[in-house]
Amino acid sequence: MDRRAFLVLGLSAVAASARAAEGRPATEEHLVNLAPVALPVVVGGRVVNYVFVTVRIDLDANVDAAKVRDKEPYFRDALVRAAHRTPFTLASDHNRIDEAKLKAALWPEAVRIAGPGAAKAVVVVSQQAQHRVANPRPAGPQPPR
Repeated sequence: MDRRAFLVLGLSAVAASARAAEGRPATEEHLVNLAPVALPVVVGGRVVNYVFVTVRIDLDANVDAAKVRDKEPYFRDALVRAAHRTPFTLASDHNRIDEAKLKAALWPEAVRIAGPGAAKAVVVVSQQAQHRVANPRPAGPQPPR
């Protein structure tokens, strides 16, 4: 092995260990990408839209990611159940979901499913509304008709 190849391998090993030390996944292998899920947007007890959400679970570098990745259907099931119990509806936008509510609801389930210390973060990768719907108007005096 020539010196340049040895140097490149050494630097990539150092970079991987630095990423792991920062708490970020060392590689794409330490992620669980959930298949897109349609979550309801509920206003006044009625479904007004669905938002297709793609979510990723970041895993600790020391976890057997293949075993956790096999549990992907359980993560999706937990997400759908949580969204139907308490929809992640944004009061100001019916074309998106509330990411903070989603993360707060999915985090304890991710820890339960993946095991203690396995899950490091829940990340909302993308959102796409099924239909573009009008956002609610702010409450206040209505113009005369």
